[in-house]
Amino acid sequence: MRYPAEETAEKHQRILTQAARLFREKGYDGVSVGQIMQATGLTHGPFYNHFASKEALMAESTLHGSEHSRVALDAATISPEAMRQYVRDYVSAAHRDAPGDGCLLAALAGDARKQPAVRPAFTFHLKSIIGKLAAHFPWKKKNHARQDAIVMLSAMVGAVALARAVDDDAFSDEILKTVNTAFTT
Repeated sequence: MRYPAEETAEKHQRILTQAARLFREKGYDGVSVGQIMQATGLTHGPFYNHFASKEALMAESTLHGSEHSRVALDAATISPEAMRQYVRDYVSAAHRDAPGDGCLLAALAGDARKQPAVRPAFTFHLKSIIGKLAAHFPWKKKNHARQDAIVMLSAMVGAVALARAVDDDAFSDEILKTVNTAFTT
């Protein structure tokens, strides 16, 4: 049975949205195609009408998720204080505690390394975020903005990843607070 193009596109978007969330929460190996389809309310059967493979889904869902991250960062470019607030929100307990709703960089760096089809989407997103941070963060020395953006984003992503990985809540909070303070004061 053929479905109208609009319905097919809507299902495709639902799959991308749920896949992006589940990949960020559980990683590539932690979620199956069946679980992704179940989260969308669809059966496993139509998956291959939309994607050639799970890896292809992850690549496309990475681009899908990166668009949402770039929109949030674009909103923060309105002022230096909005950019500082973006950093505070990124390096926060709320972000740490909600990987499915958070940034794909902190959640998927390890998976992107192992999935060749995902690496171009991941690289595109990373370069885009670095470019926006370099252009809009209130750097003290503009001639080093790109290098400073790479350092800052690496620290932010690393802080969230490490804060999620440790089993000591106080230490996790300390990691976040230390990196947050380094870039927002």
